[in-house]
Amino acid sequence: MAWEMHIHDLICDSASLANLCSRLSSAPFITVDTEFMRENSYWPELCLIQIADTNEAAAIDPMAPDLDMTPLLELLTNNEDVLKVFHAGGQDIEIVYNLTGKTPHPLFDTQVAAMALGQGEQIGYSNLVDSYLGIPVDKGARFTDWSRRPLDKRQIEYAIGDVTHLAQIFPKMLDHLRVTGRGNWLDEEMERIANPANYRNDPEEAWKRVRIQGRKADVLGRLKALGRWRELEAQSKDLPRGRIVKDETLADLAGTPPRHQADLAKVRGLSPTWAGNDIGARLMAALASATPLPHDEMPKRDDRKPGAGKDGALVADLLKLLLKIRSRDIDVAAKLLARTEDLEALAGGQREGLAMLEGWRFDQFGRDALALVEGQLAFAVKNGKLKMTRADDS
Repeated sequence: MAWEMHIHDLICDSASLANLCSRLSSAPFITVDTEFMRENSYWPELCLIQIADTNEAAAIDPMAPDLDMTPLLELLTNNEDVLKVFHAGGQDIEIVYNLTGKTPHPLFDTQVAAMALGQGEQIGYSNLVDSYLGIPVDKGARFTDWSRRPLDKRQIEYAIGDVTHLAQIFPKMLDHLRVTGRGNWLDEEMERIANPANYRNDPEEAWKRVRIQGRKADVLGRLKALGRWRELEAQSKDLPRGRIVKDETLADLAGTPPRHQADLAKVRGLSPTWAGNDIGARLMAALASATPLPHDEMPKRDDRKPGAGKDGALVADLLKLLLKIRSRDIDVAAKLLARTEDLEALAGGQREGLAMLEGWRFDQFGRDALALVEGQLAFAVKNGKLKMTRADDS
């Protein structure tokens, strides 16, 4: 059957957008993509939104003067009857969250679904299109500066292609999931992706982004204060965090704090002008306000790492081998079954709070992983192929 879809001209006025959203509100699913720029800003600059169902597709210009985006944002965040389909949609979802404080729901991510269908851990969009539709994706416009106007016909066609292809792929992928019985595997993952907490840029949590050696409460307290200061500076100036202060400089300041603002001129990674300007004064005020990190906020020790000595590390290695075997046997991405840090935690004796020991993951992998750790499972080579055997079967 030939695929027929009406492609709209670029939508730049509120009435056309409202009419489009009214029609799409009765669709069982819509596919969504965005084009944005963020290389030189803290907040991603939304430049284009593409949306489609099986009948029509459009690109929407959020930079158009006086465009009322309310109907679209309502469709994405408040209409529970329409499934929103993305591919690797983390940054698209973040943009919607920044605009509304909500995330699209319910949602479906085809990159995550591909993991359950044995198509790798991070299959790219063009590879997905080739796999399901057997057509090449025009990559000629992928380096477009989407903030520049006007956009030409080729750019708009390129952008809309992302959602029209996805509208064809999603039903095929859904059928594949039904045949394999793996659709329910994804419910938990999709809810995790839709959790608004994933997209909050909380200044109080910003310090956790910075790698730092040691666990001294006073150092971590200063890092928390500096992380909050940098996050607020970046937000207010709409600049990337690294353009304010790089992570390594922030860690150095927390570990060896300057006594006076004039000392900032000697800090590698800072401009000498900070020794006397306002941003330098705000940095020093942040340091002055710092208190030792409370015990209940201290990062956990390496208790999720393999148990003491070489044996613990070897057990973790065996679990990783088991994961490779099981992911191969059931043709699913290993990352969807278990994370490396959870394997190391299991090897170290942890049994609570591990996703692999719950639900479908326990049935597909966790039960055997637990058996391996408890000495009830072994490896064997049969007909040149590595397999698992129960200890009582040998």
